[in-house]
This record gives sequence, C-alpha cells and structure tokens, in this order.
Amino acid sequence: MNASVAIQVLPKVDGDEEVIRVVDEVIAYIKSTGLSYFVGPCETSIEGDYDELMEIIKECQKVAVRAGAQSVSAYVKINYRPEGDVLTIEKKVTKHHR
Repeated sequence: MNASVAIQVLPKVDGDEEVIRVVDEVIAYIKSTGLSYFVGPCETSIEGDYDELMEIIKECQKVAVRAGAQSVSAYVKINYRPEGDVLTIEKKVTKHHR
C-alpha cells in the first residue's frame, strides 16, 4: 500500500438531510471498493494503490452527481510513497478510539 487519501465530498443540494443522503451514497461506493477506509465526521480516509485511489476519488464526484447533487466540491489530501508503505489508518488512529 503506497498511498492514502482523505476526501471530503461537499454536494450542492438543498438541506442537511440531502447532504447526508448524498454523502452516504459516496461512502457506500467507497465501501464497495473493498479497500480499507475510515469514516470521520468531516472526511473519509482510504488506503491502497495510488492509481486505484485516484480513480476512486474521480468516481466519488460522479456518484454524488448520480445521487442528485447539482455540483460537487471535494477536498482531497494525498499521502504517496512510491517506494514503500504509508502509515496505515490503524496505526494512526486506533490508540485514540479505545
């Protein structure tokens, strides 16, 4: 695993309940990829192969639009280590969730 990303998807829809519904669709898509992920209150972290993660980021926008968003803004953080492994989600947060 040479990369991890954190993505915050901000769909343009009316009302908080619609935001939650669309974001839930995006999270369901991320879950369907089979990669390790962690849902936080403001963003979702995913870890895996860099190229695969870039495709997932792209698809997240399309999922939100198919779910009804008029447009989508996304904030993405990328940690990429081409010659080795990045720190895992587990190593980063497990001690804080005991």
